[in-house]
Amino acid sequence: MPTSPVDAVRGAEATTVRVNDDALTVELIDGRTLTVPIVWFPRLSNATADERSNHQMIGGGVGIHWPDLDEDIEVAQLLLGWTSGESQQSLRRWLDERASRKAS
Repeated sequence: MPTSPVDAVRGAEATTVRVNDDALTVELIDGRTLTVPIVWFPRLSNATADERSNHQMIGGGVGIHWPDLDEDIEVAQLLLGWTSGESQQSLRRWLDERASRKAS
């Protein structure tokens, strides 16, 4: 019997990831499908469709990495309903750097 919520989600692995303007959808190896609002993850919600589609599984599917966005999301985080833990200051800095790269 799991002793904590984290123990209850240990071993959950992603097989498929889809991101659109509204949601992040992750299919798990055990057949479950998770869909969460994209606004939970500001870097994804501020990304282009190409940046969102450029992702890779990490840790055998326990997480997802978006190299263009420097974003990592764990499947356990989604199962527990946890949103991005990024501070507003960090997000603002990332958005500013992004804007200056686009202006160059």
